[in-house]
Amino acid sequence: MEWSDRIGRRIRLRDLHIVLAVADAGGMAKAAQRLAISHPVVSKTISDLEQMLNVKLFDRTARGVELTTYGQALLKCGVNVFDEMRQGLKQIEFLSDPTSGELAVGCPEIMNAGIVPAISERFLRQHPRVQLRVVHADIALAQFDPLRERKVELLVGRLSEPFVEDDLLFEPLLQEPFVAVAGTSSQWARRRRIELVDLIEEPWVLPPYDSTAGGIISGIFAASGLKSPRPGVATLSIQLTTTLIATGRFVGILPNSVAQFSARGAGLKVLPTKIPVTHYSIAILTVKNRTPGPLARLFIEHARAVAKSLST
Repeated sequence: MEWSDRIGRRIRLRDLHIVLAVADAGGMAKAAQRLAISHPVVSKTISDLEQMLNVKLFDRTARGVELTTYGQALLKCGVNVFDEMRQGLKQIEFLSDPTSGELAVGCPEIMNAGIVPAISERFLRQHPRVQLRVVHADIALAQFDPLRERKVELLVGRLSEPFVEDDLLFEPLLQEPFVAVAGTSSQWARRRRIELVDLIEEPWVLPPYDSTAGGIISGIFAASGLKSPRPGVATLSIQLTTTLIATGRFVGILPNSVAQFSARGAGLKVLPTKIPVTHYSIAILTVKNRTPGPLARLFIEHARAVAKSLST
């Protein structure tokens, strides 16, 4: 059967939408309810597709339905079709009004305490009618699914190099250093020269050493020839970390962007301490072979500009 006969004329977007709904719901009755159409319509659509393609798309089980290998291939096709259509509509929306639209960006919490607010402020200053939606994604733990599933258009986070995910594009923005920090009222804030070993007996606020961030900091102490100190407070919360350090009773190690952007508001002081270089970069991730939408491209341009300002 020719392509135009089998696909171009006979399979409709509505059919693919129903396939996606059945796969997501795990059953035809649930899909029909979600789509607000009758169960027979859903069942007939799936049956007609199976006859047309001469393959079985779903296996019927006592608990509902499960995709076959053929169904998984069609599902992937459907996701791509709707994603491309979504991108096309966003392009049309952008061309008709470049100042509006919605952009979804994923990042871990620590980026929200550092570079992401600076990028967002710069981006929204020029495009005030855009709605920026920020989604939590801990990419240090390889939480890339929001990007792969098209829930966000790009991810921003700190990653080690080389990056090995074959289906994603890795653009390093900034290989930023880590810095030692104390509160502005701390005795250490007035010192002009401090060695990391001088701080080793101080009360520390650090991420747990069995976390990704904690592993980086443990490596910093090891590279300095020091045993990692036992933290007075072990936490992944950047808000708790900066709040405790600002009291002047604790010290910590933070990425430079977090320390710089938090210093004035949180009452932090970057200490004149030499910290060994790590092999981690703040980077942007996008899906390979998928052109980012116009707003995503603008956001990336602003991210590059902010990163450049931090590196100079």
